[in-house]
Amino acid sequence: MAYDDLPELTALSDTPGVRIPPDVTVPLTDRARGLLDLPPLRRLARVSQLGLVALVYPGAVHSRLEHSLGVYRLALDYLARLRHDETFRATVGPDDAAAFLVAALVHDIGHWPYCHPLEDMGLEELPRHEDLAAGALALPEVAAVLADEWRLDHRRVASLVAGTADDPAGRLIGTLLSGPIDVDKMDYLARDSLHAGVPYGRHFDQDRLLASLCIDRRGRLAIGDKGRCAAELMVFARYVMFAEVYWHHAVRSATAMLQRAVWILRPVLDVARLTRTDDAGFTAWITAAARGTAAERLVDGLFGSRRALHKRVAVFDAVDEPAVHGALAGLPYPRLVATARRLSAALAHDLRIPLADDDLLIDAPPVHREVEFDIAVRSAGPDRRERPLAECSPVVRALAREQFDRLVKRVRLFAPAGAAERLAGRTDLAARLLEAVADGR
Repeated sequence: MAYDDLPELTALSDTPGVRIPPDVTVPLTDRARGLLDLPPLRRLARVSQLGLVALVYPGAVHSRLEHSLGVYRLALDYLARLRHDETFRATVGPDDAAAFLVAALVHDIGHWPYCHPLEDMGLEELPRHEDLAAGALALPEVAAVLADEWRLDHRRVASLVAGTADDPAGRLIGTLLSGPIDVDKMDYLARDSLHAGVPYGRHFDQDRLLASLCIDRRGRLAIGDKGRCAAELMVFARYVMFAEVYWHHAVRSATAMLQRAVWILRPVLDVARLTRTDDAGFTAWITAAARGTAAERLVDGLFGSRRALHKRVAVFDAVDEPAVHGALAGLPYPRLVATARRLSAALAHDLRIPLADDDLLIDAPPVHREVEFDIAVRSAGPDRRERPLAECSPVVRALAREQFDRLVKRVRLFAPAGAAERLAGRTDLAARLLEAVADGR
């Protein structure tokens, strides 16, 4: 099969499709519809894209299925552009291109409700959604559509989704699916921004970026020099979306509450059920499981009839409180819980503040970076020189390596409203927190 025979590329110009915001048509061939109609993909229509963010931004209730369709549409646009790149054509044949399109459409097939904040806990019993994709793709009904309609092995698609493919085509496709400027990020930034009702994620030149795509000497996705400013704007868009939406203080409060509730309920976790369910199923399970436990107040504040999020007690960034930030950022979740409980007991004893073991919550950033941009920029000159974006852009260096890690990824202390009011403004909290960390070593 040649690129010109790939029906999905032909579909870009003459095939009806489905409409998704903002005013986008996603053309669907019969075999693409065959995948979308399967239960594991339909489940994604009932799994929210942003989960707890909707507690702060009420419009952010779009689904993983809508996002998956947007990613698939962008994959078509990437392929339409890169098919004209000699290095890409020599590396990625038509069959691999088809696998890329399928991987883009099903990349969230293993996603389960609220899994991102729960994955950040780093617990062995809570699997990564990428690792669940292989099992979902191996289901007989899914594997049959892949084999019969797409002529693809489900294991090949799973390796692309998980980023484990180690052949040249697989590695290159991996940078299109999960890299600095990939189809996933390019969709979710604009889509999440639209539904949250904020402008931040939509203010980068997507068309300019698409037109500048090329392949570097390492066999990875790169951009031409004309796309550099658009890439800088995308870095800035991600930075602001994390600062104002994904890591909004109230979203982080809800995240800390959910994580602690799941920690408390670990003995009754039904992971197999949770990873196959949807938002409604997850809410029903955790509400029932929490009844009569220390998690009940936390769960009711998140999913009950009245929203009741914990309030900020203190915030520590790497600039003003480097000792606290350094001691807690990246700390394993069990140690965070133990530290919070020691601090809670000390404050309750010394200050006569009614604090239960699981009232005080520490929200500390995970180790991994969220705004890293390791991508080459190719000059327009005859030498076609390639340099890392961070090397030729002070904006990227400042945002990705300094501003985000040092100022956005903060350590936060949360407590129920009454206790938070009594604790807020205390100047000894940093010292007490460091003491609580040291006591656990």
